[in-house]
Amino acid sequence: MAGRPESSGFTGARELRLVGGDTYPDWESIYRDNAVWLYALMFGKVGNRPDAEDLTAEVFTAALKPLRVSASVPEVRAYLRATARTVLAGYWRDRMGREITTIDEDFVADPPPEPQEADTEAARQLLEGLPERYRRILELRFLQGLSVRDAAAELDVSIANAKVLQHRALQLAAQRDAGGAR
Repeated sequence: MAGRPESSGFTGARELRLVGGDTYPDWESIYRDNAVWLYALMFGKVGNRPDAEDLTAEVFTAALKPLRVSASVPEVRAYLRATARTVLAGYWRDRMGREITTIDEDFVADPPPEPQEADTEAARQLLEGLPERYRRILELRFLQGLSVRDAAAELDVSIANAKVLQHRALQLAAQRDAGGAR
């Protein structure tokens, strides 16, 4: 670098630590300390357990390689939050053709509530009015809590086909629910 002598000891911004704090001893500790709040965040953004679980796993998978275990706890949380924003943007872009990337910095969510019996019955009635394949994909994904991959295997279709079936089924269910047709 011009104007900086070789012997100055300057090695770049990697040595700077703007955020202090304790560090995690290993990846398992990072996961255990952050999985619950990250899952609650995802559930709050997508509204269903299977997708929230998939997205939480996707955030940790995406963060695994670039995130340093030696980073401080606040740095790890900030990185996971930024990664969650990117994962959510992709999720909404794929499903709705629109990126939704807002995550409040001080977001703290409670675990999602258990479904009420009346809600489950209303969902079952709505499902009964759908064509068999649409009903089945939604049952597998949202009532049984299977991932897209597992639901696709159960239906003996590709993952892409399962995603299309789910998307179309949700659209039809939303139309029928909004129209009062059950």
